[in-house]
Amino acid sequence: MAPLQVVRPHAQAEPLLRARGVTLEYRSGDHAVRATQDVDFDVFGGDRFVLLGPSGCGKSSLLKAVGGFLQPAAGTVSLNGHVVTRPGPDRIAVFQEFDQLPPWKTVLQNVMFPLLASKSAGRAEARERARHWIARVGLERFEHAYPHTLSGGMKQRVAIARALAMQPAVLLMDEPFAALDALTRRTMQEELIRLWAEAPFTLLFVTHSIEEALVVGNRILLLSPHPGRVRAELNSHQFGLHSAGGAEFQQAVERTHDLLFGVPPESHVETAERIAL
Repeated sequence: MAPLQVVRPHAQAEPLLRARGVTLEYRSGDHAVRATQDVDFDVFGGDRFVLLGPSGCGKSSLLKAVGGFLQPAAGTVSLNGHVVTRPGPDRIAVFQEFDQLPPWKTVLQNVMFPLLASKSAGRAEARERARHWIARVGLERFEHAYPHTLSGGMKQRVAIARALAMQPAVLLMDEPFAALDALTRRTMQEELIRLWAEAPFTLLFVTHSIEEALVVGNRILLLSPHPGRVRAELNSHQFGLHSAGGAEFQQAVERTHDLLFGVPPESHVETAERIAL
């Protein structure tokens, strides 16, 4: 089988997003709970970069730090060479909750709203861009529908259309399909990959599913159990939804599981050797 490989830096390319020594903590009174410890990673333009690890490893906290909602206790997150200090329209998030859409707004109004609120577009342009992305996710017949009339998968399509209409530098997705049934989840994975293939965007995707990480991502950062530390970084571009169920894919799932939950390697070099075997 083709082995999982540790990712090498892109030739002659600077990362779009860079995390260096990122330690994240949550404080409660005099106590601090450490979510991540000294995490490094680079995301390049057009990457589908996945943060993978068990519950409590800090992957969602890292997404919040990239979004500018959580400041590191140590280390930095930078985008296009600038340190992230606050939220901005260049980083738009899609969450797993279905109630992320204001229920009093139609599909069209929901997709237009961030464009108008951020003054990224006038009303006419916002309407045009919103309709374009609503059509791209296959909901053109539901422009005037309200969220309560939509299924879970349709609501997530609206959330994705709303995010991509903003043309963010990085699309942040925090387990966006976790609350969906298995069939809808697969359909949404297919939709996401199709959208990316038509017009590649940069994606930072959080999941605790090894299978989802392998099919959605082209690069995967493995995080240890709490507090999250980097276990390894994998290249998974050879896999897709067509791979699921195959022997090579299942072997990759097992090897990734071993890297996540086995005895931690003593160094990154040993990680590379183990993965390449």
